[in-house]
Amino acid sequence: MNTSVAPNVAIVTGAGRGIGAAISEQLARDGWRVLGFDLTWPATNAPALQSRTQVDVADYDAVAQAVDGAEATHGPIGLVVNNAGITRDAAAHKMDPRSQWSAVLNVNLTGAFHLCRAALPHMRARKFGRIVNISSMNALRGQFGQANYAAAKAGMIAMTKSIAQENASLGITANCIAPGFIDTDMTRAMRPDILVAEAAKIPVGRKGTPDDIAAAVVFLSSAAASFITGQVLSVNGGQLMP
Repeated sequence: MNTSVAPNVAIVTGAGRGIGAAISEQLARDGWRVLGFDLTWPATNAPALQSRTQVDVADYDAVAQAVDGAEATHGPIGLVVNNAGITRDAAAHKMDPRSQWSAVLNVNLTGAFHLCRAALPHMRARKFGRIVNISSMNALRGQFGQANYAAAKAGMIAMTKSIAQENASLGITANCIAPGFIDTDMTRAMRPDILVAEAAKIPVGRKGTPDDIAAAVVFLSSAAASFITGQVLSVNGGQLMP
């Protein structure tokens, strides 16, 4: 990325831990000035971040205020990464419409729209921008007990393709990354036998790491990917080949 030409401020949601923290670190090494948005922050410092802001992505007014404040304080935003996400798993016939279905859709899909909506006017005015949305392998295949999560992540893909079409002529790209089975706190909390069974399904012979996803974000945000938009990059070790 040539920071003398393109805005070099990036916003990463869910930046406090796991994949979001890895994305922030790799973007910072690539020359981005990274601003982290998260609902809760760990006590440990995040040296890769220029700032840490407590934001509920499900609240549009809070997101818009945070984006406008970031522009005023840190400068033009060139990249947004929608990584924030939650799970509330249950079989569809047992899923609570509010605390499980709506809660996941509000964060994982509507929250991503909120950041895109708040950032796009700034990007369009400058005729430059990169949007990278973190979807999921389960958006492409479904998953038992995750009708809410899979629907939100699949909706994110359709939203991203629409945003890509609307903004391509203005130098703005929008793409998705669909991670597979990644070694995070969320997956480490699974039963050991399920962990072993899932890892056995991955042709490359290992679970993914947050750095694997972060490397894909760095690529899609770079000048090398300026002709790539409206795409879904699967990073899953070959576990799903759509």
